[in-house]
Amino acid sequence: MNIPEILDFLKRLAVNNNRPWFQEHKTEYQHVQQNFEELLSAVIARIAVFDDSVSHVQPTDCTYRIYRDIRFSSDKSPYKTHIGGYINAKGKKSNHCGYYIHLEPDNCMLAGGSWCMPSDMLKAVRQSVYDNIDEFRAIVEDPAFKAYFPIIGEEHLKTMPKGFPKDFPYPQYIQCKDYIVSCRIPDTFFDNPQFLDRIADVFKQLKRFADFTNFTIDDFE
Repeated sequence: MNIPEILDFLKRLAVNNNRPWFQEHKTEYQHVQQNFEELLSAVIARIAVFDDSVSHVQPTDCTYRIYRDIRFSSDKSPYKTHIGGYINAKGKKSNHCGYYIHLEPDNCMLAGGSWCMPSDMLKAVRQSVYDNIDEFRAIVEDPAFKAYFPIIGEEHLKTMPKGFPKDFPYPQYIQCKDYIVSCRIPDTFFDNPQFLDRIADVFKQLKRFADFTNFTIDDFE
């Protein structure tokens, strides 16, 4: 697998985001897909060492189409300029917390969590965090976890949600609109011969967070 090749293609696609260019480079894109699936296969094998729930997952279960849905967008660029894979034991469309790899020039990341949760599911996860705040804090405030994932949630309410006390001492964990964590990585991350093991190290830290949220989420799925 050659990750710099993937990033180079995506960089050129961003400059030439049109159908004629893409069709001319379709064979190259197919090679990029193969490259990325090889990456996913290697990462799945490493995650399965500490989370055997993903051992059955195939790379093709994790990937997304490169074509953008432009029906309701003012940006009519036809192609995504990133490539992502979501390694999830229950499928990439599930709210079950999994492991996400995002490749995009100057914006690569490793992430996980659950977003776009139905309101009843989100409320239940918040309640679980509230009821088990010591356990949750032990996970997300562990220095080894925070080294990769310093912020919990991508979007947050400005006040405590209805049903929770306003004087709760850890509002940042209840005001989350989602329970996502992410770790930005430079493009040079993939120059290290041990980058696969480093990805596994990051996702291993994610595992306890995933287990905590999935304990509640899985009651809904």
